[in-house]
Amino acid sequence: MQALPSLSLWNRWWQTVCAKMPFSDWLLVGTLLALGGSWNVVRADGGSERNCSAIPPYLPSTVVNTTLRLQALREAMSSVNVSAYIIPGTDAHLSEYIAPRDARMAFMTGFTGSAGTAVVTLNKAVLWTDSRYWVQAERQMDCNWELEKDVSISSIADWLIREVSDTDNIGFDPFLFSIQTYESYSYNLVPAKLMLKSIPDNLVDSVWIDRPPIPPDNLIRLPDRVVERTWQMKVEHIRTQMRNNPYKPTAVLLSALDETAWLFNLRGSDVPYNPFFYSYTLLTLNEIWLFVHKDRVTEDLKLYLQSTCFHLAHCVKLLEYEQVRVMLKNYMTTYGVKVWIGTEYTNYALYELITPEEKLLTSAYSPVLTTKAVKDETEQRILRDAHVRDAVAVIQLLMWLEKVVPEGKETEMTAAYYVNECRSKQKDSRGPSFETISASGPNAALAHYSPSNATSRKLTVDEMYLVDSGGQYLDGTTDITRTVHWGIPTDMQKEAFTRVLMGNIEISRTIFPSGTKGVNMEMLGRRALWEVGLNYGHGTGHGVGNYFGVHEWPVGFQGNNIPFREGMFTSIEPGYYKENDFGIRIEDVVVIVPAHTKYGHNYLTFETVSLVPYDRKLIDTSLMSPQQLQWLDNYYLTIRELMGAELDRQGLTEEKKWMLKHTVPFQSATASAAVSSLSLTLTALATALLHILL
Repeated sequence: MQALPSLSLWNRWWQTVCAKMPFSDWLLVGTLLALGGSWNVVRADGGSERNCSAIPPYLPSTVVNTTLRLQALREAMSSVNVSAYIIPGTDAHLSEYIAPRDARMAFMTGFTGSAGTAVVTLNKAVLWTDSRYWVQAERQMDCNWELEKDVSISSIADWLIREVSDTDNIGFDPFLFSIQTYESYSYNLVPAKLMLKSIPDNLVDSVWIDRPPIPPDNLIRLPDRVVERTWQMKVEHIRTQMRNNPYKPTAVLLSALDETAWLFNLRGSDVPYNPFFYSYTLLTLNEIWLFVHKDRVTEDLKLYLQSTCFHLAHCVKLLEYEQVRVMLKNYMTTYGVKVWIGTEYTNYALYELITPEEKLLTSAYSPVLTTKAVKDETEQRILRDAHVRDAVAVIQLLMWLEKVVPEGKETEMTAAYYVNECRSKQKDSRGPSFETISASGPNAALAHYSPSNATSRKLTVDEMYLVDSGGQYLDGTTDITRTVHWGIPTDMQKEAFTRVLMGNIEISRTIFPSGTKGVNMEMLGRRALWEVGLNYGHGTGHGVGNYFGVHEWPVGFQGNNIPFREGMFTSIEPGYYKENDFGIRIEDVVVIVPAHTKYGHNYLTFETVSLVPYDRKLIDTSLMSPQQLQWLDNYYLTIRELMGAELDRQGLTEEKKWMLKHTVPFQSATASAAVSSLSLTLTALATALLHILL
């Protein structure tokens, strides 16, 4: 939750507002104060939901007072002649994870969910979000805000059409709109004669008095031991793609934060859990412009970026981050230029400058994103290494939980803290790759739940437990999910878990032609569930980076992902969630490798690099095919080989014993059980026969 500005800052702002406040607003404030001495009357201490229809309104202690914020924003809206203002929950780079200073929707609404759009008019304020966050929104928003249980742009547009007259302007920050977002709003609003007004200077920023600053940390370059391709090599590789493109672009504009970080082998700390920094790059056939906060570029980095300036084409010119629009606009005045952009991550503020249309070349993803998706040999090797060390931390967590959960003292929060601590002790650790999902019982039925002081449940042997966590390391990014039960699972839980595991295995063992899209095999992860009428409501997998984002596009199993090629890494993560009861997800990271087939060439398959065993007591082998069991035994053999050596190297004897215990082969165990059963039967028959004879 965003903290309120300091009292002294609010006082200075309030003095300014008071001088301009109309009499009607004074009446409103006076009424609110008379009712309860503040902006609300009843304030609860628990985590319950608000009740704005009650008299007086009932508000949980988790809400944020947005009265003054809305008043200030409406003043700003009036100053630029807009009657409605759209506030998306993203940043200027259309990132999945955003920095605290970009959490404008959260600041205005109090709602901290990762998906949503807010709209403020001169007399109303509304938030749109999806079903994952409806309860959270009701717990965090005050009664200034209405909740719309939808996320579609058409729903927002319909509301605007009802609330705004055709003589009014609807304001938006073009830096926070993707090209598709702008076009979708226009498509829905233009028939009603409503127009969007582009306002590059964000109105929320203008009233956010204590907006978090840009982190002061300097940028860093990756050490040579984790780099195979220098930035000069990468630049030339992208330029080769430009020259070979039949539409002959003269420049590539890079907007996504990971594009510039990858191109120059640089990292930063501007975004939680992601080693990115605010930046844009304009790369031409003979020049390079890097837009960044220059005061964070050390002299050593300047030398690194400009040591080859004797060759103009390999000389990085540093410009201030905020100059990107001015520079792009100037470049577009040059005769014969054509700028190549990836439409998925280019904001409308830059797109609207690339005119006329013949100066624009578009593809869904930039050549940097599609190139970065295929890891080179060094990246593959070190990413595998990172997963070995990461598995040590997860094994330590699961072994510890087996011991302590029966004591009844541990919670979702303490488990999340423990795994983060375990990771922090591993070589090259740089912190978590996302907020740990540590979920027990009904909380695990919420696919994207993370514990808080208000929601954390005590761990117990009577409930299933799901932990989805990952680490950032200097040589790789990890993401793994395991689901366990420390007591006696129900038959339903065992069957659901086994069928989720079968889906994971079926994708993992599949052989497919190079160039196959993930969406064409995604149903393999669901088939075992579908057979008994079960399913899950999230994606089946996503790309993973090398000390980058834990969700690295454009690799994965969705329709807008690019075809699979050798050297790509993706997660495979089917699941099942029974509302208010339990949740199951099994997530592994895999690398795409060549498959050796009898006749064909250029076929691929997946090799699992996550190295933590599954919970044996949740696996019903009677549901599985011999091929699935053989795959599982082979996987466990790999865990024994790789993790045995690593645990020995780290002197973790107890963890090694735990790992060996949980990776006993299933087929040999089944065969041994069958032999033992047969021996007991023969012994019993012999005893009976002897008894008869005697």
